[in-house]
Amino acid sequence: MIPPEAFYAGLNKVLAAAAGFITDAAGRVLLVKPNYRDHWGLPGGHIDEDEHPEIACARELQEELGLTLPVGRLLVVQWVPPFDGRPYPLIHFLFDCGTVPDGAEVVLQEEELEEYGYFTAEEIKDRELVPGFLLARITAGARARATGGTFYLGPSAGAPA
Repeated sequence: MIPPEAFYAGLNKVLAAAAGFITDAAGRVLLVKPNYRDHWGLPGGHIDEDEHPEIACARELQEELGLTLPVGRLLVVQWVPPFDGRPYPLIHFLFDCGTVPDGAEVVLQEEELEEYGYFTAEEIKDRELVPGFLLARITAGARARATGGTFYLGPSAGAPA
């Protein structure tokens, strides 16, 4: 019999992250610009040990943006293969966090973020604000919100080179 610690040590390692799909009253998507990456992203981050994805999403929105928003239904689950120095695949949960009310103040976490903005899908694509795998996630998130569906994106959905 294999001891449990040996069995678990031999299993595949996967990182997990969660983010919020947030729009303004005009339907533009809220993106943040981290100071440690060349591209923009959805507000969110890695899930802590023993933390549920929706709790991680709420925590990250509060930490990164100073916003307390309801974490709604799951829109997208995406599998992202290892790349760019990340040794493990990432499974990403994207939740519908609604529309930011007019006048809601965003307070950026200055240790990690440079700026934020609201963008249309066309602006995100035309300005190449995000890599292909993230554009696929954003597009699927908008479609899921509009249709009431939930989407799974596999490793080929805008996969990094």
